[in-house]
Amino acid sequence: MRAKIQAQLSASLPAALVDALLEAHTEAKRNFYLGGLRLSEVEGGRFCEAAFRILEHITTGHHTALGVQLATDKLIENLSRIQKTSGPDSIRLHIPRALRVVYDIRNKRDVAHLADGIDPNIQDATFVVSVLDWVLAEFIRLHHNVPPSEATAIVDQIVARSAPAIQDFNGFLKVLRPTLVAGDYVLLLLYQRGAQGAEFKELQQWVRPAMRQNLSRTLGRLVDDRAFVHYDDKYYFITRSGEQDVERRKLFDPA
Repeated sequence: MRAKIQAQLSASLPAALVDALLEAHTEAKRNFYLGGLRLSEVEGGRFCEAAFRILEHITTGHHTALGVQLATDKLIENLSRIQKTSGPDSIRLHIPRALRVVYDIRNKRDVAHLADGIDPNIQDATFVVSVLDWVLAEFIRLHHNVPPSEATAIVDQIVARSAPAIQDFNGFLKVLRPTLVAGDYVLLLLYQRGAQGAEFKELQQWVRPAMRQNLSRTLGRLVDDRAFVHYDDKYYFITRSGEQDVERRKLFDPA
């Protein structure tokens, strides 16, 4: 997935900036799902550093080198002054403003000085990773060189939830919590697949051997008894109720 996105964006954007953008995005999401909320915000700041430079490159043909101080306020002002006919609103206005908020959360939010007694880390980190997903999806929407349907599929996978308790080995999903019961095991796999769903034969390959004989019954309970899964005669998809159950019980946690 990352290789596909990298190839898409690097076709028209500097490869070093794309690599920095994707590395920060990956680490921010990984830290978020593993509970490293502050680290997610730090990676959000790194993502912004790369994204601001991409905006600079898109609009001027050159960019400030990574590691060199970037005047973000001036860049945001310059972007806002670009004529509407010369660039999409996302480049001129929406992305810069979204990045500014993430940047400020990373640089200026000081939990130690808050007097309301409420730790903002969860809400901040949730916001940060959502903005990072949206910005990356916008870059792909604006700079894809594949059919729109394929670009849409890539975007859908970006904004989908991911489970640290699953490792993808070239399309083979390995659950890193072998002690899960069959229903939870399958639910976690479908959580990882998101809008892509999974066929029965894929799930049969991914579950533990002992779970294969009763896989149809397991899926039937998830579909009919709990409404955690939907089946469209070919693919199984996790429902909103299923996603909420995974997140409430933190099944995605590899620990």
